[in-house]
Amino acid sequence: MRIMLTALALSLALPMAACSSDPAAQAETAATIPLTIEMAGKAHRFNVEVARTDAEQDRGLMFRTGLPADGGMIFPFAKPRIGSFWMKNTLIPLDMIFIRADGSIDRIAENTIPESLEPVVSGGEVSAVLELAGGTAARLGLDETAKVTWKDR
Repeated sequence: MRIMLTALALSLALPMAACSSDPAAQAETAATIPLTIEMAGKAHRFNVEVARTDAEQDRGLMFRTGLPADGGMIFPFAKPRIGSFWMKNTLIPLDMIFIRADGSIDRIAENTIPESLEPVVSGGEVSAVLELAGGTAARLGLDETAKVTWKDR
């Protein structure tokens, strides 16, 4: 009986240990790429994580409790499509920048509401979505005239 209880405890402890890792700490150790937003002769540089796989895109910035001022995450798509995101399990407000294939901005959704299930949708087909800390677009004076480039592009 004791062996069975020990085995049960170990089988439950391992997955719980994996779940308990701090998502904010994960962001600090994740590989990042340089990204630049240019507008009105100014270049704003960021180091962003890339959500390439379906699993990475499904998780996005969920469960994070913070985001560096120069950090974020980009979600590149294999081919242009209407972008639709939600804030389920996302604990911080985000600015979502919907990017066309040529790097121009289709739409900026500012300060999206944490944990909202309401879809945040692009205005047209986009090739990527960039998520930055809420308020970044306003702080930098960004609008749809800006152009976004990144290393993988």
